Amino acid sequence: MRIGIVGRRGSWYVTALQNVLARRGVDAPCFPVTRLTARLGGGTPGVACGGEPLDSCDVLLVRAIPGGSLEQVIYRMDTLHRLENAGVRVINSASTIERSVDKYYTLTLAEAAGLPTPRTIVAERFDDAMAAYHELAGDVVLKPLFGSEGRGIVRITDADCAHRVFKALELGNYIYYLQEYVPHNNEDIRVFVINGEVVAAMVRRGKNWKTNIANGASAASLVLDDALRRMSIDAVRALGAVYAGVDILPREGGGYMLIEVNGIPGWRGLQSATGIDVPELLVDHILNGMR
Repeated sequence: MRIGIVGRRGSWYVTALQNVLARRGVDAPCFPVTRLTARLGGGTPGVACGGEPLDSCDVLLVRAIPGGSLEQVIYRMDTLHRLENAGVRVINSASTIERSVDKYYTLTLAEAAGLPTPRTIVAERFDDAMAAYHELAGDVVLKPLFGSEGRGIVRITDADCAHRVFKALELGNYIYYLQEYVPHNNEDIRVFVINGEVVAAMVRRGKNWKTNIANGASAASLVLDDALRRMSIDAVRALGAVYAGVDILPREGGGYMLIEVNGIPGWRGLQSATGIDVPELLVDHILNGMR
């Protein structure tokens, strides 16, 4: 049995997974995705890292795909697709990662599955972005299409501010990803799903409208009702993920909105809040699937 981890060597998440696997008698080397080398022809291994072939792995657990140029990102995903074609089980799959890393595409899949999502407008042109700002009642959340931990997300409630921010983004040829601001009492819900089952959930309470733990929010364990549990499982199924973190906003007036589904989710804050050992459960699933 050979299991590898695609991630950053020495990171908290990689180390946690390696420790759990080591207790099960499995050595799991870490392969930084930026160091992968692919070859064609000559009978050499298809994909290797530092001379070590990845094609012979039974499972590759993806823990990090860093940002880069368009060519770099496409190449990194190409290597994962190639490894899957060679019979390596990649978790989450390359297709799932491609879906979940893109906030817009994630929500299109969620909406198609009948899940409630906030009004969202995505555009390329400055004029279209300004029109979208007004269409969304002049209170919007501007997000990078790709991103995590709340970085780069801003709330805009002033037309002059929108004009200046959108003009700045125009200079960099960025996409305008705008969502209506949903009042939520500075709270949101993170649900962790593995193999179609909710294993843990927490409510995050922010110091302001941002509720990311990386931005100083507190967290507490949460028991989900049947509707939230079903919503979370359906969201993960829509992306075809083996495991994922689902972010849900509780509306102040009642009801819920699905915001994001993370295909490479963190669990440090969730584990602290709930006491659930996520790496143990994830490794259980992987090893059970290999028996």
